Amino acid sequence: MVQQFFLDEISRRAHAAVHLAEPLALTDLLTPALVLNRPALQRNIVKMAAHVNQYGKGFRPHAKTHKCPLICHEQLNAGAVGVCVAKVSEAAALIAGGVSDILVTSPITTRSKARVMAQLARSTPGLMCVIDSMAGLDVLAQSLSAEGQMDVLIDIDVAMGRTGVRELEEILRLAAKIRSDSRLRFRGVQHYAGHLMHIQNFVERREKSLRLWAEVTATVDYLAAQGFASEIITGSGTGTYNIDVEVPAITDIQVGSYIFMDEEYRQVRTAEDTRFTDFEVALTVACSTISQPKPNRLTLDGGTKAFASESVAPVSDELANVVFHFAGDEHGVLLLPKGEQSVALGQVLQFVTPHCDPTVNLHDYYWVQEADGLIHSCWPITARGCVW
Repeated sequence: MVQQFFLDEISRRAHAAVHLAEPLALTDLLTPALVLNRPALQRNIVKMAAHVNQYGKGFRPHAKTHKCPLICHEQLNAGAVGVCVAKVSEAAALIAGGVSDILVTSPITTRSKARVMAQLARSTPGLMCVIDSMAGLDVLAQSLSAEGQMDVLIDIDVAMGRTGVRELEEILRLAAKIRSDSRLRFRGVQHYAGHLMHIQNFVERREKSLRLWAEVTATVDYLAAQGFASEIITGSGTGTYNIDVEVPAITDIQVGSYIFMDEEYRQVRTAEDTRFTDFEVALTVACSTISQPKPNRLTLDGGTKAFASESVAPVSDELANVVFHFAGDEHGVLLLPKGEQSVALGQVLQFVTPHCDPTVNLHDYYWVQEADGLIHSCWPITARGCVW
């Protein structure tokens, strides 16, 4: 069947590091190149682990950000309780890379995906999924064999309106239906308020997030009173990582972008600063200047095929006085201050990504930069293009 073909293809993908015979300087890279600063990555992972531990919480980082089993293992070694993915195919890619504790955070309603989930679960007991409808639950149950097992969470929506169920009666019906099937196990609930993550004002972001979690907590208490205790209460994100840990009910947070940081997040205010500087930039795209058709205007070899942007442009922290403009699929343009020539042709520059998750999905490898500033290895982006 077609599902097996794609599973076989994913299982053959590279997931091990490629160590270079000789280290490369950034100037030697074939650009555009996705550059991962490993020391910064590790500091971000350690900082998040220490933060959640301080509050007695866990973290279940979202691998849709990096799509790389090697990074999953770094996070798990730092104490993560598991990882998340948005897609079934992402789960398959991580499993091929030796990751086993995975939560698929998007509901599944089609028989084809449910069959793949059931097949993956046979070899991966730590695989879990969320459901938010009776139709999705029925499809999942129909796909499991008589001996099959699947742990499930109920996805709860309060205000975002993307996925999740709101009505208490329907939530209770789903929990009861799960309990009635010996192949299924109710583990708890998920709640994600993605529309809050980039609210500029920290006080407003905090107030809105805590208000929504109060409603989720009331739902969790209602379920418990009906005999459905939640072992896992998961959600949150990088934008509310230091807010939601104060919610007593939460067991773990699903942070993603914190490991890399991007310009969209850096423009969000924190409690102490007008910029989000809690975590370091660990991911950049290296581009080369290739043409200067006009004074004060240089063309780069990186456009929308190198960067994904929903709202902002890439930023060079090396050159705070230049402005990046997209100039098509292959090119970007740097606008220099009038009368200033601070960039030369053939120069390699690093740019903070506008939005890290979809930018990663455009590249095959991370070029991994170590503490000496040199590139020592490449890490495959195993789940690149895993969209189903």
